[in-house]
Amino acid sequence: MSKFKSKKVISIVVILGIIALIAYSMFGEKKETDEPVDLVYNPDSIPMLNTDSVTMLISDSGLIRYKMLAKTWLVFSEAKDPYWLFPDGFYGEQFDSLFNIILTVKADSVWNFEKRKLWQLRGNVFIRNSVGETFASEELFWDQRDQKIYSNQFVEINRPEKGILRGSGGFEANQQMTEYKFAKVRNSEIYVNEDNEADEEKIE
Repeated sequence: MSKFKSKKVISIVVILGIIALIAYSMFGEKKETDEPVDLVYNPDSIPMLNTDSVTMLISDSGLIRYKMLAKTWLVFSEAKDPYWLFPDGFYGEQFDSLFNIILTVKADSVWNFEKRKLWQLRGNVFIRNSVGETFASEELFWDQRDQKIYSNQFVEINRPEKGILRGSGGFEANQQMTEYKFAKVRNSEIYVNEDNEADEEKIE
């Protein structure tokens, strides 16, 4: 065999060796990646939608009634009890037919249970109604079906020129927070007269 043919054979062998190495690196370990991987999907804890910096307008009977702002919006539409979650702060406004703000709402986190039409507000909940009264609590519920807002937690109501109401035995109000009452009043609930804070009367 001539030197030329010998070099040619060696070159072909080297090329085939390189091709074999490349093929092995690309496909040689493919069997491991082809093995099925067990993934556990929990629709109650894994959202179908995750959105940042949300501004949402909600209409009712053809009119815009609500505006919502949130840093994070998670949608768990496949959960047993489908819900929206706003875990990083929530701000909302309710409008009348003339687009005047009649209610503002703030909370650290909010759940909206879609099928039950029930909203749960938790953490530093703050509400202001159309007459300037403010409501503060750690937890409030808004039942859209029954058109009421309620809580079993401590609630403080600051009423301009009328005083402060505090209660922890059960609170209930209409959706506009203009009519409200405490139930099962305990001795700890008091009325503070702002004109004379020394005179404190227990709520009957």
